Amino acid sequence: MTTLLVILGVAGALILYGIMLYNNLVNLRNRVKNGFSQIDVQLTRRHDLIPNLVEAVKGYMSHERETLDAVIQARNSAVTGLKNAAADPSNAGAIKELSAAEGNLSGALGRLFALSEAYPDLKANQNMMHFQEELASTENKVAFARQAFNDAVMNYNNGRESFPDSIVASNFNFQPAEFLEIEAPEKREVPRVSF
Repeated sequence: MTTLLVILGVAGALILYGIMLYNNLVNLRNRVKNGFSQIDVQLTRRHDLIPNLVEAVKGYMSHERETLDAVIQARNSAVTGLKNAAADPSNAGAIKELSAAEGNLSGALGRLFALSEAYPDLKANQNMMHFQEELASTENKVAFARQAFNDAVMNYNNGRESFPDSIVASNFNFQPAEFLEIEAPEKREVPRVSF
């Protein structure tokens, strides 16, 4: 009888321990989702500012239609990527798609701002200055939210890969999460130095 009680006690302790591990993984996964929701808010704000920026620029840069169209197309692609990633922030493929779309959008905006330097009236335009300031502020907020999200992803991935959590993670299909990296392609280029 005492052997049976010991076996039941050990089995009960193991079940409770497994439940604690499972609940910890759920908690970590929910932190990833919460971190992404902060990014969602900021990227949505960024995406909403871009059509207004393009409208402010249109009158000055009417013959730069290609650049304006590229910005709108990149913005629409980023909105789609954001919707897909928001549906499941722990989906690595959706996060990679969003990263690529946001990188393309940053590149298109960079080209737009570079072109705007050639238009002194546009640079002095209050609406243009306001939108540039708003976008810069939003970019900073995105960077902070992305850092919090990536910290949550790291904690989640560490939790699901650590033993004995990895046993629970594999049995209950806890998939790895992907870091969100949004970089402008220009930042990866090697600076050229010539004398």
